[in-house]
Amino acid sequence: MRALPPKYPLRFLRWFCREDYLDEIEGDLIELFEKRAEKSPERAKRRFMWDVVKSFRLRNIRSFKRSQNSNYTAMLKHTIILSFRSFRKYKTTFLINLAGLTSGLTCVLLIYLWVNHELSVDKFYKHADRLYQVFENREQSYGIWTAETNSGPMAADMQADFPEVEYVTGVASRGKATLTVGEKNIKSDYIYAGKDFFKVFSVTLLEGQADHVLADKSSIIISADMAERLFGDASNVVGKTIRFEHEQDFAVSGVFETAPLTSSFQHHIIISIDLIKDQYASVWNYNNTFVKTYLLLKPGTDADGLNKKLEGYIASKVNGETNRTAFVALYPDYYLHGKYENGQMVGGRITYVKLFSIIAGFILLIACINFTNLSTARASRRMKEVGIKKAMGSGRTALIYQYLGESILVAIISLMLALLTAYLLLPQFNVITGKQMVIDFDLKMVAGALLIAVVTGFLAGSYPAFYLSGFNPSTVLKGQLHRSIGELWARRGLVIFQFAITIVLITSVLVVYKQMDMLQSKDLGYNNDQVLIFPREGKLESISATTTFLAEVKNIPGVINGSSTDHDMTGHNSGTSGIYWEGKDPNDRSEFENLPVNYDLMETLGIELREGRTFDRAFGADSSKIIFNETAIRYMGLENPLGKTIKLWGEDRQIIGVVKDFHFESLHSEIKPVFFILTGEDGESFMVKITAGREKEVVGRLAELHTSFNPGFPFEPRFLDQDYQGQYQAEKRVSTLSGYFASLAIIISCMGLFGLAAFAAERRLKEIGIRRILGSSIGQIVYMLSASFSKMILVAIVIAIPFSYYIASSWLEGFAYRIDLEWWYFGVSGLLALAIAWAIVGWQTFKVASVNPTKCLRDE
Repeated sequence: MRALPPKYPLRFLRWFCREDYLDEIEGDLIELFEKRAEKSPERAKRRFMWDVVKSFRLRNIRSFKRSQNSNYTAMLKHTIILSFRSFRKYKTTFLINLAGLTSGLTCVLLIYLWVNHELSVDKFYKHADRLYQVFENREQSYGIWTAETNSGPMAADMQADFPEVEYVTGVASRGKATLTVGEKNIKSDYIYAGKDFFKVFSVTLLEGQADHVLADKSSIIISADMAERLFGDASNVVGKTIRFEHEQDFAVSGVFETAPLTSSFQHHIIISIDLIKDQYASVWNYNNTFVKTYLLLKPGTDADGLNKKLEGYIASKVNGETNRTAFVALYPDYYLHGKYENGQMVGGRITYVKLFSIIAGFILLIACINFTNLSTARASRRMKEVGIKKAMGSGRTALIYQYLGESILVAIISLMLALLTAYLLLPQFNVITGKQMVIDFDLKMVAGALLIAVVTGFLAGSYPAFYLSGFNPSTVLKGQLHRSIGELWARRGLVIFQFAITIVLITSVLVVYKQMDMLQSKDLGYNNDQVLIFPREGKLESISATTTFLAEVKNIPGVINGSSTDHDMTGHNSGTSGIYWEGKDPNDRSEFENLPVNYDLMETLGIELREGRTFDRAFGADSSKIIFNETAIRYMGLENPLGKTIKLWGEDRQIIGVVKDFHFESLHSEIKPVFFILTGEDGESFMVKITAGREKEVVGRLAELHTSFNPGFPFEPRFLDQDYQGQYQAEKRVSTLSGYFASLAIIISCMGLFGLAAFAAERRLKEIGIRRILGSSIGQIVYMLSASFSKMILVAIVIAIPFSYYIASSWLEGFAYRIDLEWWYFGVSGLLALAIAWAIVGWQTFKVASVNPTKCLRDE
């Protein structure tokens, strides 16, 4: 057999060599190859490759620029012209594909903005990879509870005891304060922080020096935004005076850059933590925890090694008597991975980031499935087109380019419409997500969007392109091409897949809705409806003023009751393990929630008694009494608890009452042991129960009364039930967004089903006419055409049910109190999908079946 020169070197030669030189050079090289091949074919092939490389000289290289550009331009222009002709010819298919892809891409863009924002929270710090927070695992009766707060002295001690620590700061939050400059009174959150706060967090100081701004207890540092609100300008404010709570003057020692929207640390006022040590000296020890500790570790520090050193650190400070173990974790990770169970990180917001990313992918996939299904279903209309083109010399590659070009062009048009739609929907999307996102058309955004469009177009059009281009021209032109079983099952499989996804989304939305409904309607064990809460501040911090104020509040028409408390009833506020009772395990350090209250607070909130009584002025010395909830009594193992004495912080307390269990934490957590003690006319907040329907009137009267007692202090009340429901903010957003995305998935799936049903009815037009003439009713024909689609939806239901159950049960595991997964949740979702399919297919087939049979039998 005659030896042939290697094809790849020969192709390379023909690619680079000038046309006017190619025949001569190629002829010479082949002649040399044939002579050498007579002696050794393998050696001849190697020499031929080397000869081709040697011929790659500057004078032999052809010009690529003009020919390539002209070829590519012509090809692109030709593809675009053919694509628009196809769009005009198959308008319905084009519009369905355009609407589906636009909807899917809009969803992807909005979720991309949200996911990108979530992933960037707290990642902007200069040394984010070395910024850590100290947490504590505390052994409780119900397992290990991971807490964010530490003891006050811990920051300074860690700086001294651990060489791995470069800088450390303690941070304590104390609610809101009123700042006064001239006639301006502005209320804002504030924090106490250690002197190295700005070194740990690398927050930019616009005025002042990081080493000195927190060195003085009479200094205050404010954000640029707060400086503008107070002084009208963020520059030249250092040294100016701000009156704090109308009691104390602070000198501005620095102005820091307002935190970006991607910061979870949104505070505008910072005061030296040394001041809080003076105010609360009695609790500045290792037995109390109310300070968050942040560290900047030295470069190269092994965090795991530091955690091993920290295992017994707290115990060493309290003579071993503790249930607390400290550890450090990356602070920038806490926003997304802040959920701990039994001492282990188990997720957090990252779960929803992953969830919505998957949902966006599925919705886009559903839109791509529509494109694929409709394109393959309509392939018969393009058979002759393909056959003629192939007969005229078009290769399969050119046809693939054409059909892929069509789908990518549709995707790019869809992308433009999606960008416009996302821009219009973004304000409402920001309201739902609670963010302030913008579409920033930077290089990353534009490149990413184009990449998504191109990939989407490729995925959506790849199967139709390879399918259509594979037709045999002679078979097509003879009209002998028949649908293959594989094609039919592929299309059915895609319909089943997209409806299975839709059913999973419907079920998930239903479960989320029912769980949220249960959270909002469940009896908490007390009544937080129509309860106003506002801070006890200024002159009202006087006990005598509080007594007078509450007496006047109760005289306002529409006020049912009022009191004060140190607890906000919306989660853990303060706990202690300093309770001792007869028979207690000496090693038990489980914490009880501490609810310090004033007289009438339990009545104001409607907390129910199981036995005994509440605090009552008629009994005199109730300051030495205590009230527990049922869970606490069960935990302590006390029978007939009334009248028994326990010790709280070393002092005897007599049990005078037991209240029924109630939920002050979210339903993510089980009810914990709780006790009430009497603080008298004290407490950080007022709670006032008002009559429904008289809110505006009562709030107005309360504002007047508050101003008369506390001039210069803004009156900003909140409703307690809204504060409590705020604990479910993430779930509410998931519920709302899931509803929108599920609806979108249903709409896109329905559009695809609409197109397929219309095409199926159209293909069987003559059959329908014959059946009508032979006596079939419209109902029979509708049933016949709907049967195959119904079977596909039923299969989708069967596939979706186990996935729906797994997803729903996994999400519900995050709640200590949750709904039961009833069978009808899945039944309703399946029936809804089936009903929608019947409605769409039935309507299409009814329209066709209602046509005069003679029209159905006419030739084209």
